Amino acid sequence: MVSYLALFFSALLFAIISITEPCFAELSADSGVSHSFVADAVRNVAPAVVRIDTERTVQREPYDPTLIDPLLRDLLGEPTIGPERERGQGSGIVIDENGLILTNAHVVERADQVNVTLADGGQEDGHVIGTDTVTDLALVRLDANSAPSPAPLGDSEALAVGDWAIALGTPYGLERTVTLGIVSSLHRNINSLGFSDKRLDLIQTDAAINPGNSGGPLVNGVGQVIGINTLVRSGPGAGLGFAIPINLAKRVAEQLLTNGEVIHPYLGLQLIPLTARIAKEHNQNPNSLVELPERSGALIQTVLPDSPAELAGLRRGDLIIAIGDVEVLDPQILLETVDQSELGIGLNLKIIRNGEMQLISVKPEALPDIG
Repeated sequence: MVSYLALFFSALLFAIISITEPCFAELSADSGVSHSFVADAVRNVAPAVVRIDTERTVQREPYDPTLIDPLLRDLLGEPTIGPERERGQGSGIVIDENGLILTNAHVVERADQVNVTLADGGQEDGHVIGTDTVTDLALVRLDANSAPSPAPLGDSEALAVGDWAIALGTPYGLERTVTLGIVSSLHRNINSLGFSDKRLDLIQTDAAINPGNSGGPLVNGVGQVIGINTLVRSGPGAGLGFAIPINLAKRVAEQLLTNGEVIHPYLGLQLIPLTARIAKEHNQNPNSLVELPERSGALIQTVLPDSPAELAGLRRGDLIIAIGDVEVLDPQILLETVDQSELGIGLNLKIIRNGEMQLISVKPEALPDIG
């Protein structure tokens, strides 16, 4: 009986092997390899990613010879005086057939020489068309005959938290580096990161962004550029990367290409957010000098001298609650509306001053050069 069972199972095993062997053979003979969506997305954009090397002249302040120990001066010689050459590196992305490259302003500002290394290893001179320090964006031109095909640009307004985010660039000089993460947050105000001289709502991502990634693209899951990598904030166990939304970058690039500069309307106000809870806590403090309206808005902390706001009569302590038909719940809403306004055209601000509602018209002017 045992021998019959042994023969039966042997025959069954042989039959199974006979059936499955062609399947294994078919898989091993198949030359096609299935790649992830990341590889497909990278393949769509990588030919347009470039490395940017710069050189700039900097004036070094000499040490005071009287502060140097005489023995060290004998060993090291006199301190060097005069200009020195400083080198920098970043990334960029080709955005049109004419060889236009988007990158960060801090990558190419004050650069005397800009050298662009293409994805195929070729090197070309780059010519800076313009920079905008307020948005940290710059436009560089290549010879159109040597420019690679441009990267497809996506729609940063269509992003949602949790979407895939792929960062490309040259961190620490390591070309063609790709990192993967997600969109961690949207509309992250750059002022909350300590940059008071910028006007940016950033895309936050956990895709690794390191020095040298600046100016490179942040890409979505289908291989479209959704942002320009700009900075990173590191912390214990994790890093946070930030990118400029591509929709803003496209608008800035158009102005740089047309005018060589970007005009930013401004009112000349320093604002802090106010909520009903914060105002109530303030008013309950017996040491408070003024009483605040217990509602949300943009509280004026400082009015800059000779600014449009000062000329219009705005004061410290005024609470802005609306601009035109737009309700102002925090300073960012006001700043976004002003940034999209026209120079010299009055903006109606609804404010609360000393408990009374007032309407004040302010005409935005061009933001003075902060460079």
